[in-house]
Amino acid sequence: MSTAAPEAIDTHNRQSRDFWHADLASADPEVAQAIASELKRQQDKIELIASENIASAAVLEATGSVFTNKYAEGYPGKRYYGGCDYADVVETLAIERAKELFGCNFANVQPNSGSQMNQAVFLAMLQPGDTFMGLDLNSGGHLTHGSPVNMSGKWFNPVSYGVTEGDELIDMDAVAATAREHKPKLIICGGTAYSRVWDFAAFRRIADEVGAILLCDMSHISGLVAGGAHPSPFPHCDIVTTTTHKSLRGPRSGVILWNDEKYTKPLNMAVFPGLQGGPLMHVIAAKAVAFKEALAPEFKAYAQQVVDNARALAASLEENGLRIVSGGTDNHSMLVDLTAKDVTGKAAEAGLDRAYLTCNKNGIPFDTRSPFVTSGIRLGTPAGTTRGFGTEEFTIIGKLIAEVVDGLSRNGPEGDAQVEESVRRRVGELCADFPVYPGR
Repeated sequence: MSTAAPEAIDTHNRQSRDFWHADLASADPEVAQAIASELKRQQDKIELIASENIASAAVLEATGSVFTNKYAEGYPGKRYYGGCDYADVVETLAIERAKELFGCNFANVQPNSGSQMNQAVFLAMLQPGDTFMGLDLNSGGHLTHGSPVNMSGKWFNPVSYGVTEGDELIDMDAVAATAREHKPKLIICGGTAYSRVWDFAAFRRIADEVGAILLCDMSHISGLVAGGAHPSPFPHCDIVTTTTHKSLRGPRSGVILWNDEKYTKPLNMAVFPGLQGGPLMHVIAAKAVAFKEALAPEFKAYAQQVVDNARALAASLEENGLRIVSGGTDNHSMLVDLTAKDVTGKAAEAGLDRAYLTCNKNGIPFDTRSPFVTSGIRLGTPAGTTRGFGTEEFTIIGKLIAEVVDGLSRNGPEGDAQVEESVRRRVGELCADFPVYPGR
């Protein structure tokens, strides 16, 4: 029998009711308002950032599920905590679905991010100071592929390959020559701003010649690979990494995939306990949902539409006076060179945002401007395709982008207010026809 005073019991009961039943708007109005504003931003603006997408309501529900509460250090069937029965269920589902989706034998679905998945491969396969090769950041590579400001460039010996100055494509003969000269222990193919098809078979031949492990980071194109709209890195690559939130349209996280059992122990040990403790089970549950969605027949149509839309956008931009790096795109993304317009990427990003077109400034190959200013922007079609846009809509979007850039070219960073207002109105019409999370 409780000896607490009645008023203390009433206070406790009231606090308990608030804890279990108060919604976010009541519990934290400031955060609730920020989330509501972000929803409105996603609804009212056209998302053109190549590394972003729009997850399904089911993925969002899983991400916000009670698995948030569960600590599950270890792997299914081998946990360091009790009460992991259902954690094992969702992680096993995620593993099996990832293997089926990408046609491989093994998967680790625990990495919290793309950076951590790549760090895990480095930890498993390399020693500090070892030489590896990756696409240069200025040619479209990722920070974790050897940038000097990243751990990959600080702890190891990166040797970069890049695109040629003429056609802005990767020269596989040059890659082979660099590999022969430096004898890397590991070669990375894949990038974050390269719009052409990756020749995985050619990379395999080079890796075999110099005795290197071949890693593909397919973070950007994994949804296209899953949907059959881009060649698969399997069976050519030893290890494949991918994020799940770009063209794959899942929660924000990473995955490691491989075929040869000899990599199983070192890779799993590198993720846990090498880099991470307890996995984010709510995100792993959401990965399982996203993989199931990607296994559905309609995802193939989505992936092909992403590519078709990217080609339509690139063509529209070129027709309206903007240059596409390498002359076009084979995937979901493109770099737009603004040099001839004398517009910086920084100014274009800001001006397009004022017009409700969201993108990111991005360096172009052999850029003379700093990474904080840049001479280009990067555009992508996954989010707009999820929204329902087809080639007709992306042809219109290309024209709208060009109008804003031309205003910046005439008037400087402040742009043309009338043009931006007009574009904003037409963006609003497109968004109204293709709503995001309708009814929320």
